[in-house]
Amino acid sequence: MNKLFSILLTLFLPLFFHLTPESEEFGPVFLQEPDDAIFSLDSDDKKVIMNCEARGNPVPTYSWLINGTIVDPEGDFRYSLIDGNLIIHNASEAIDYGRYQCRAENSIGSVLSRDALLQFAYLGAFSGRTRGAVSVREGQGVVLMCAPPPHSPGWYSLSVLWVFNELPSFVAEDSRRFISQETGNLYISKVQPSDVGSYVCQVKNTVTNARVLSPPTPLTLKTDGVMGEYEPKIEAHFPQTVLAAKGITVRLECFALGNPVPTITWRKMSGNIPKKARLRKSQAVLEIPNIQLEDSGSYECKAENTRGGTAFRGHLQVYTLPQWISMINDTQLDSGEQLRWECRATGKPRPTYRWLRNGEPLNSQSRVEMVNGELIIHRLQQTDSGMYQCIAENKYGAIYSSAELKILASAPMFSTNPVRLIATVGKDVSLECRPRASPKPRISWRKSDRRVQIMLLRNNTLRIINSSRSDEGSYVCRAENQFGSAELTTMLLVKEPMRVELNPVRVEVTVGESVVLSCKVTHDPSLDVSFLWLLNNQPLNTQQEGGHFEYIQTSSTADLMIRSILLKHAGKYGCRAQTSADSVLAEAELLVRGPPGPPGVVIVEEITDTTATLSWSHGVDNHSPITTYNVQARSPVSLGWQTVKTDPEPVTGNMESAMAVELNPWVEYEFRVVATNGIGTGDPSTPSRAVRTKEAVPSVAPANVRGGNGRRHELVISWEPISEEFQNGEGFGYIVAFRANGTRGWKEKMVTSADSTTYKYRDETFPPLTPFEVRVGVYNNKGDGPFSEVVTVFSAEGGEGQMCSLQAFAISSSEIKVIWKPPNPGPGRPQAYEVSFWKDMEQEETAKKKRTTGNETTLLLTGLEGNTQYLISVKGFNSAGQGPASSPIKISTKKNAPSLPPGNLMWIQEGNNVSLSWDPVKARDNESEVIGYKVLLRQEGRGHSQVMRTPNSAVVLTLPEGGTYIIEVRAVSEGGEGAASAQVRVLTSSVCINLLLVFIFLLIYIFLKVLII
Repeated sequence: MNKLFSILLTLFLPLFFHLTPESEEFGPVFLQEPDDAIFSLDSDDKKVIMNCEARGNPVPTYSWLINGTIVDPEGDFRYSLIDGNLIIHNASEAIDYGRYQCRAENSIGSVLSRDALLQFAYLGAFSGRTRGAVSVREGQGVVLMCAPPPHSPGWYSLSVLWVFNELPSFVAEDSRRFISQETGNLYISKVQPSDVGSYVCQVKNTVTNARVLSPPTPLTLKTDGVMGEYEPKIEAHFPQTVLAAKGITVRLECFALGNPVPTITWRKMSGNIPKKARLRKSQAVLEIPNIQLEDSGSYECKAENTRGGTAFRGHLQVYTLPQWISMINDTQLDSGEQLRWECRATGKPRPTYRWLRNGEPLNSQSRVEMVNGELIIHRLQQTDSGMYQCIAENKYGAIYSSAELKILASAPMFSTNPVRLIATVGKDVSLECRPRASPKPRISWRKSDRRVQIMLLRNNTLRIINSSRSDEGSYVCRAENQFGSAELTTMLLVKEPMRVELNPVRVEVTVGESVVLSCKVTHDPSLDVSFLWLLNNQPLNTQQEGGHFEYIQTSSTADLMIRSILLKHAGKYGCRAQTSADSVLAEAELLVRGPPGPPGVVIVEEITDTTATLSWSHGVDNHSPITTYNVQARSPVSLGWQTVKTDPEPVTGNMESAMAVELNPWVEYEFRVVATNGIGTGDPSTPSRAVRTKEAVPSVAPANVRGGNGRRHELVISWEPISEEFQNGEGFGYIVAFRANGTRGWKEKMVTSADSTTYKYRDETFPPLTPFEVRVGVYNNKGDGPFSEVVTVFSAEGGEGQMCSLQAFAISSSEIKVIWKPPNPGPGRPQAYEVSFWKDMEQEETAKKKRTTGNETTLLLTGLEGNTQYLISVKGFNSAGQGPASSPIKISTKKNAPSLPPGNLMWIQEGNNVSLSWDPVKARDNESEVIGYKVLLRQEGRGHSQVMRTPNSAVVLTLPEGGTYIIEVRAVSEGGEGAASAQVRVLTSSVCINLLLVFIFLLIYIFLKVLII
């Protein structure tokens, strides 16, 4: 029986604990609260839905209040509840307008939702009564009244336009005409003859989208004269006090009648108008979006014309709804304890607070205090359990914070019992006693049926000082309150303390070497020991160290091997040995010698045109003295960092400054320093700020000075440009000097662009290929630099002459071969030729061009259209330019090749001989006549084909043995080859015999298998 009970307990106990959290009861918590709603009475669906949803355990039930009165769905058929949602059928403004609240309730308590205002939207019709005409003098101001019909919600839901004479002609607003969206009236500051007509006010409800039109109001002019000028009179303006909720857009209106038309200006009496504000409708509307508290204040609009001015001033007051700063949270307390809850909210006006318990007002009593959002309940009782709500409200709105108060009442209970505790001799021991109980229980300790008074701490923990073997035994903690009692037994064992030795205690190694740290433990053999290695008091993760660390462990030792040591492995190593009774740490120090660390930031103390005085600070030497420093520089034109010469040379390890020498003038440099010691070279310092050396006269002359090419009578001189690194200053340029061979004076020309590589000099007097002595120098703002070596450069060649004896031959329907003779000998030597060709019906400007690769005098034109006449001309060109084109000649391509392939191929195979025949191909009128056929023979799997030509429509082929062959036929004409026939596949005799033998052997194999069966 006991065994069966144990099995059942094993099966169902986990299930019980798994279900317990889900089955824990809690009060209602809103998931969705009702929102303000506007219902259109024009809607076809006369049904209003107010949403409400809450979670809780048990599942909550719902009820609703309208204007504080409970809604009875059973007594009024117009109301129904689906889950927590309230549905109102045949809703009407007279009965259903008001504020709604949802109540969610279960056995724990109940909560009320926030208020939700239900409004009804509609727009009535204008009165049909005829409106009288309005008659004014020209130049006089006028106000046409709209008088909108009954509507809901308020003015903010209406949009007003005025129709002039008939739809869709609407009054356009400007500095003279204004439509107020506050009154709906049309204001004309100064009437003109063009204003005479019929005016209709159109009102739209933006919620229902319904529109209505007023009866027309005629506007006429009096005939007794024109109105003279008069000062402005403000007829439309914002209220004396404007209340606005924080975050909305505020529109302040101001418009005046007057002659001349008044100008409207705005100002804020204290401070400036917000930068985000915008002026609309010719400054008649001041619009302030996203209104904030600092936008509050007095605003003034002023209307002025040449006759005078007037102003209106009103106050904008911004309010804010309450917003939570701190809210209340679910709380569990023991009976008899004190509850202190505080909720805080901001708002303008400042919010006031009230409290609800289970949806009902909570009043101050002898045990209950409520002051400025703070609730205090003294000496809690079980009846105080339930759902509480703090409400923060001002006259513009209210917010709710809900929480559950649970009063605990339970007998003492221990989660684990008994407890086994192991300590070591000489150490203090703490025996805890922490039962779950409500209210707090009374605690007492005993050992072996007698009370103990060693040391009892405030939290009921029993503390034994300097424990010894005599302290071993069973200790019992007893907890007791009015609901019951429980005991906890702690078995205390006292063992000898553990000792740990770590060797070596201090060790020095060099980067790349290996070392072993040995950790040995002496401990009570009845206890298991575990090890943990630390580096600088942090657990050592060998998996993240790239194989540098390895553990070697036995029951009482733990060695740490460190391979290929790096600088980062230096530090304090700890071996922590731990048993269930004790934890002991031993430490050792590892010093790693390595290359030095980076020196301190490099500072440029002084700069000249070729030197820079630098200073820095020593970096760490990593336990090996620094021997030398290496100074490096980088510029925009260098290939990364380069070592520079220094003064002194070398820079020894005890120095913190040096001079970089032999730098280039007017170059922007960064400097860094690298330290070296007996182990190696370390990382570089952080680079210095970029500095530029001073300017100097250029010192490098251009290289590779050369020339040639160009047009007739031109001398072209070119050189390699000087890189920015060697320009030595601003205003860099080139001096090009030249003279004809045999003359004395040099001509010098300035080239001001530093990027230039060429200079051209033109003189009609010197003949082609005249030799010149040439040199190129450099200069900048500091002065002239050196010239290059003198070289000889020839002037340009003469131009090309005209081609002679141009001929062309049609090769096929798409090819023409062109042949010509070079021009008569002259000053210019042709480098290549250019052939132009175009159709007879096209202009020469559209010609296609094709060049020879050298001075060849023949060219094949391809990709031409068949049976088409072309014009062709040729001209030569060299470095001096193009020569004249030859006179064009005409030539026609041949007709296109036959488009039909040979058909009805038939063949007879006798051994390796194949007799092949086909139907002759007949050319069409626009195709070339067939002059023969081409037979292509190719072995399958190979790309090479054998070709046989024949004038007939039949041929005999001899095929080699051992393969499959593919045969196709094409017609041949002057226009080229025609389309290919269908392919013929032929197997030679040896292949056929092999297939036959395979077939015979297969039959024999099948026959033998049948006999065996």
